[in-house]
Amino acid sequence: MPHSLRSWLTQPVGIAPLATLRVVLGAMLVFSTVRFVALGWVDDHYLCPDFHFKYYGFEWVEPLPGWAMYGVHGLLILSSLFVMLGLYYRLAAVMQFLLFTYIELIDLTYYLNHYYFVSLVCLLLIPAPANRAYSLDVRRNPALRLDKVPRWTIFIFQLQLGIVYFYAGLWKINYDWLINALPLRIWVPANDQLPLIGWLFKWHFTPWLFAWIGMLYDVTIVFWLAWSRTRVWAYLTVIIFHTLTGLMFQIGVFPLVMIGATLIFFSEQWHERLWTIGRWTVRRWTMDPPMSNVHRSNVHRPLSIVQPSIVLFFAFQLLFPWRYLLYPGNVFWTEEGYRFCFRVMLMEKAGTAAFFVKDARTGREGEVVNSDFLNAHQEKQMAMQPDMILQFAHFLKQHYEKQGVADPTVRAEVYVTLNGRPSQLLIDPQVDLTKIRDGWSHKTWITEYSYQ
Repeated sequence: MPHSLRSWLTQPVGIAPLATLRVVLGAMLVFSTVRFVALGWVDDHYLCPDFHFKYYGFEWVEPLPGWAMYGVHGLLILSSLFVMLGLYYRLAAVMQFLLFTYIELIDLTYYLNHYYFVSLVCLLLIPAPANRAYSLDVRRNPALRLDKVPRWTIFIFQLQLGIVYFYAGLWKINYDWLINALPLRIWVPANDQLPLIGWLFKWHFTPWLFAWIGMLYDVTIVFWLAWSRTRVWAYLTVIIFHTLTGLMFQIGVFPLVMIGATLIFFSEQWHERLWTIGRWTVRRWTMDPPMSNVHRSNVHRPLSIVQPSIVLFFAFQLLFPWRYLLYPGNVFWTEEGYRFCFRVMLMEKAGTAAFFVKDARTGREGEVVNSDFLNAHQEKQMAMQPDMILQFAHFLKQHYEKQGVADPTVRAEVYVTLNGRPSQLLIDPQVDLTKIRDGWSHKTWITEYSYQ
């Protein structure tokens, strides 16, 4: 690493922004997990379905029995609360990451970019000394208190946010989004009943306006947040942008997460003033640090320990999204290389899937009732994603073998519409899906998209 870059990354800066992020993320996870349990989604997502779609390479991840799944969510609430308060922080941060990631890995059906983002931030919190100020750990042990931390401990979160925003904007630079204003031409008119701003959604040119503003916003917002002269105005647009998307789409607490997380770009002085506002709380949590702690020499040491891991982490974040270039065809159609790339709200896609199971001994073929095995959301997501279609076909083979069907073959007729265009076959309807194994190679059984 160049000496100048290393010096910049290890330069001591105020810890207050890191403490604020710790509180924001911990509070958001407590709120969202309590909400998840209260809405009955533990049963709906993990306990009721007979089958769970798996992430490639994580087929071994299974849901626990009912009482244990509720226990996992309870532990996630507890560990997130401990992270928020900075109590037994390191253990709590590890538990928060493992529990949240485990829950998300159980079923591919519920993959969302913002869940992936939260999991990454939880991972980054583990090595970050976010409990060294404004925390109950400092209350318990005042010797932990630091006013300064190396810059890299804050920069890694700014960089992760930058990757999310920049890639979200970069993928919007495509013909459908900018020229055809798709899928915004479908989504925008459907929201014309929103209070105060619904009239704007009735204008013919609004989808194109939103398309171009959305792209420019995503690719540039981090630079405006990083520049002190534009930071306040940029943050105001963050609030407006994410509030608007939260009203238009069912994306849970993600707008609140992004509004809270982007506070990391504000200066240490701003965050110290923020903490001063709640000084009565801070005094109960912490003791004033001795001045000798302000510039401890060990502030610089953690970089040499975690540097290789941090470099590999961000190299993966930057390079992995480009794997779609290794596959032919339209990535929105095939979805090869689509996930884990922060492709946010880029397409309107829906499908219907009919599966047919044939008995090799009798030659009889019957159609499967998908809802006998899947909940409504699982069925909806499966009907437009090839790897999920393949997984379900293999599940059906195993199921009907147990029912006495001899060497069952499974084929599927799947019709999918992309961005409002006429439906077409997604996969070859004559292929026996049970003979195909998933992997990194191109899925030749996916049909070519007709509307290029």
